[in-house]
Amino acid sequence: MAAESRRPNWFAVWISIGVVIALVVAGILVVVLNQRKGTEALAPGGAIVDQQTGAITIGDGPDDVELWFDFACPHCQDFEELYGPSIQDLVDDGAISLRLQPVALSGLNAASGTQFSERSGSALYCVADAAPGAAYPFFTKLFAMKPSGPGVPDDELTSLAAEVGGADAAECIADGTYRQFTVDQAQQLPQNPQTGGAGTPTLVVNGEYIAVTGDVDADIVSRLNG
Repeated sequence: MAAESRRPNWFAVWISIGVVIALVVAGILVVVLNQRKGTEALAPGGAIVDQQTGAITIGDGPDDVELWFDFACPHCQDFEELYGPSIQDLVDDGAISLRLQPVALSGLNAASGTQFSERSGSALYCVADAAPGAAYPFFTKLFAMKPSGPGVPDDELTSLAAEVGGADAAECIADGTYRQFTVDQAQQLPQNPQTGGAGTPTLVVNGEYIAVTGDVDADIVSRLNG
């Protein structure tokens, strides 16, 4: 009987092993879920930000002009230089509602070496949230700088925000609050119906994708209903 009492209870051993494995798996799941939660994109708020689309709306005109852009995109900088003054006139005249859609394109974002695409897009959202009236001036002045290479550091983005009346956005800019959101927004870029491709700048007027030609009147003005 003594010899039999020393035999291992294999059923109990395997139950114990099973419990240990279950605990390990549960621990791994908790870590993974916490990591996912930590990287979840925080959507921007504010009176002029569309909670569904992320569009920053400037003006309240009857026609919609939607612009998707990356501050690090040279073509977007060229677009703003050529189209910007006319678009601003249309906003000022009450002809259009301008919907700004900042995105962080992965290639440009990585090429800067400083994640400038996501930092600058986040900064615009920060200003739009903290000081709605400063959002468009921040947008135009940052584009006017034609940032290249590593782009503009956060302290300069903060200074620019303060210059146009968005000093309250400083903490949000430093924290990069909406960086992940701008990265995710790149997946929402409208597709060119002719090619199936997507990129920046993308211009949409009253829901119609516009192949940019360089002619402001043809691409925007002639398509307005007002």
